[in-house]
Amino acid sequence: MLNRKELDPDRSPLAAFGQRLRSLRDERGWTQDELAERVGCSGTHISAVETGRRSPTPRFAAGADRVFGTGDRLERQSRALRYTALLEGFPEYVTHEARAAEIRLYEVGVMPGVLQTPEYASALTARAVERGAITPEQADERVALVAQRQAALERTPPALVFAVLDESCLRRPVGSPAIMDAQLARLVEFAALPNTVFQVAPFDMGDRRPFDLPLYILTMENRSLLSYAESAQRGRLERERTSVVPLLTAYHQLQAEALSQAASVAMIEQLRKGTS
Repeated sequence: MLNRKELDPDRSPLAAFGQRLRSLRDERGWTQDELAERVGCSGTHISAVETGRRSPTPRFAAGADRVFGTGDRLERQSRALRYTALLEGFPEYVTHEARAAEIRLYEVGVMPGVLQTPEYASALTARAVERGAITPEQADERVALVAQRQAALERTPPALVFAVLDESCLRRPVGSPAIMDAQLARLVEFAALPNTVFQVAPFDMGDRRPFDLPLYILTMENRSLLSYAESAQRGRLERERTSVVPLLTAYHQLQAEALSQAASVAMIEQLRKGTS
C-alpha cells in the first residue's frame, strides 16, 4: 500500500496499541474507513490512533474490542496509556496483576503500592512534586493507581500474595511519624490475612540477597508466568518463561533466607515501639 507508515511497537505503549489495532484490521481485510464505520468514528481518527498520533479513549477501545471480538484486551491496553508518570511496562503489568492467581513482590526503599496507605502514598508523591520529578497531575495519577491496584485485589477468590520487603522499606521515614506508624500497622494487618505471606529481608542478609532492585512475579490462572523488574529509569515486563523461571527460583531462595513471617511482624512491632 502506498504511503503506508511502518509502525514500531517497541517505540512506546501508544505505538504498540496502534500496531495491534492495525494488525487486527489487516487480519479482517478492512480499510480504515470500514473499521471506522463499525466503531462509530472517522477513518481519519483510525489513522491517527494506528500511527500513534492520537491516544485511544477507553470508549474507543471498548468499541474496537466489540467489533474485533477481543473481549476487553484493547480496553485494558488503552487504560494503561493513561499513566504518564510511570515507568515503561508498569501500566501493562498492572492490568495483569489485577487478574493474577499469585503475586510475588520484592521491594527496596519504599512500601510497594499494593500495601501503601493513602496517606503514605500521598506523602511519597508530594515529595516527588516538590523535587520537580513529577507534576501535581501525575502525582494524582500515582495515588489513584495505588487505590485501583488495591481495589482490584479485593476480589473473590483473592490472589495469593507473597511480599518480601527489604528492611530499608521499614526504616525509611515517609511523611510524619503518625503516617509511618499507620503504614507499619497496615503491614501487620496484611500479614494476618489468610491469602498472604509476609517477610522482611533484614540488612544482615548481606550478599545472600539475590535481588538489588524491585521485582514482581505473577502466576496467572493458566499457570503462565510474567515478571516486572525496574531500575531508576526504566521498567521491563517479561513474558518468556525461560527468563521468568530463574527469577522465580531466586525469589524462592530469597524467601528461604528472609525472616519468617512471625519474626518479620515482631520486627515491625519493635519499630513501632521505638525499641529497634
